[in-house]
Amino acid sequence: MTVDSQPNDLFLGLVASLQASAWMQLGKIVNPFSGKIDRDLERAHETIDLLGVLEEKTRGNLHPEEGRLLGQILYELRLNYVDELKRQAAPAAAAAPEAATEPKSDPTASGPAEGAPPAPE
Repeated sequence: MTVDSQPNDLFLGLVASLQASAWMQLGKIVNPFSGKIDRDLERAHETIDLLGVLEEKTRGNLHPEEGRLLGQILYELRLNYVDELKRQAAPAAAAAPEAATEPKSDPTASGPAEGAPPAPE
């Protein structure tokens, strides 16, 4: 197959449209229709996967600039998606009971009580 001598504006427009949708779904930009931040990580994942399929299926048929741009967009979106997953998980971890993160001392157990000075050696 031959690669075009110039990037295709329609292809770049399609990629830019999908990129904007993913940024909105990640909650990174305001939805122009609602005027609000509408975060939907499941849909963001689908949109990023769609761009990945587009990259895979067009590999070898893109102008070098199209391929570079698509690769850069996918890299940035994937990193931001992972960051958003971590942000979503952070409040859940903070809300977990302390027993899951810090062992509490058992007053019936043998050994020094909490706050007691260390035993002499």
